[in-house]
Amino acid sequence: MTSDLLAPLDLAFWNIESARHPMHLGALGVFSCHSPAAGAHAADLLAARAAAVPGLRMRIRDVWLPDVRLRRDLAAGRLPLTLGGAAREAAPDFDPLDHVRLHAPTDDFHAVAGGLMERPLERGKPPWEAHVLPGKSGTSFAVLFKFHHALADGLRALTLAAAIMDPMDLPEPRPRPQQPARGFLPDVRKLPDILRGALSDVGRALDIGASVALSTLGMRSSSAFTSEPSGTRLTAGVAVDLDDVHRVRKSAGGTVNDVLIAVVAGALRRWLDERGDGSAGVEPRALIPVSNRRPRTAHPQGNRLSGYLIRLPVADPDPLERLRSVRTAMDRNKDAGPNRGAGAVALLADHVPALGHRLGGPLVSQAARLWFDILVTSVPLPSLGLKLGGSPLDEIYPLAPLARGQSLAVAISTYRGRVHYGLVADARAVPDLERLACAVPDEVATLLTACRT
Repeated sequence: MTSDLLAPLDLAFWNIESARHPMHLGALGVFSCHSPAAGAHAADLLAARAAAVPGLRMRIRDVWLPDVRLRRDLAAGRLPLTLGGAAREAAPDFDPLDHVRLHAPTDDFHAVAGGLMERPLERGKPPWEAHVLPGKSGTSFAVLFKFHHALADGLRALTLAAAIMDPMDLPEPRPRPQQPARGFLPDVRKLPDILRGALSDVGRALDIGASVALSTLGMRSSSAFTSEPSGTRLTAGVAVDLDDVHRVRKSAGGTVNDVLIAVVAGALRRWLDERGDGSAGVEPRALIPVSNRRPRTAHPQGNRLSGYLIRLPVADPDPLERLRSVRTAMDRNKDAGPNRGAGAVALLADHVPALGHRLGGPLVSQAARLWFDILVTSVPLPSLGLKLGGSPLDEIYPLAPLARGQSLAVAISTYRGRVHYGLVADARAVPDLERLACAVPDEVATLLTACRT
């Protein structure tokens, strides 16, 4: 049975998980249909198709001793420490029916999704699930996909989910060139480069560590966005018109992403003021993940993430000034590059031995609140319309995991002319999550009005 060692950041996600802080990401897709039986048909299709997708058969097992992968890495000039690591391998007893579940009809997809998101995935099986939620009206159903972050990042999860949707006519991928077979030991002529690379990695790790330390000096967590964990979850979602976002961008400048982040800042301001907490002086630190994925890397399926850290200008009463502040902060981050600042802390995972991830995971999980208050992430989606059993996908809300000490995470996806905001919160800390979701389109309307005056 072949296996594939987890990339360092995947291993970190695997080891920082706890019962109250599961490290799975999710997506809640809402499909329109014309039959009350469409949900049950969709569940049958998902189970039947999952059996044919190799990536969905992969479980994660502990690797305490070096194996054949170590020999391949040595030959390639990499010097991994696999002691205490983990690997993906095909589960010999994979049964799709263990992973695809049909639920009772409901009027509120998000209410059910919240309860399902708080349940950790079973670690002895391939760590993913698909929950089919029929609507009571018979005109729609939803599917909640859950993928462990160690199995897939947002892009990989999208690929796996799309593989069990209705087939689409897509161009054939170009074949990759065959790599020559490598021997057991590295070429001695490469040893100076290997050692030089190792020293360079050490220096890069120290540079990242220094940047993380400097970026967090003088920063204090905002109590409005951090909490003691309860292990409970709520989800909410709202969609806004992408054309409205483009109108704001063309009028006020910046990128689409700048506008989407500024909308989050304005929505938080409205929400805090309405619930009586007040937005005065509130500037939560937002972590904006940045993908460092490169084709044909050593870990093509692994998480390759860095991030930017910005202060969300929640306290500023002027919507256009909030957008300018976000734009300035994002431009500054882009100029510095994704290897600088507290957002680059994920890159340190590449420089930690596997055993260090295993032993230090619980400690690292408690440190998230030290460098950011809220996660705001964008998840790419295809522009093509997706279907399941002939039922079109109308809405899709990405759902991010909550780190320990965080009470709120926001994920954003654009699909077929609409921007979908998926919100996940600790249910005890943020019982009024739906009010925050309602503030999102209000903030878009405020920006449009401000651009016209």
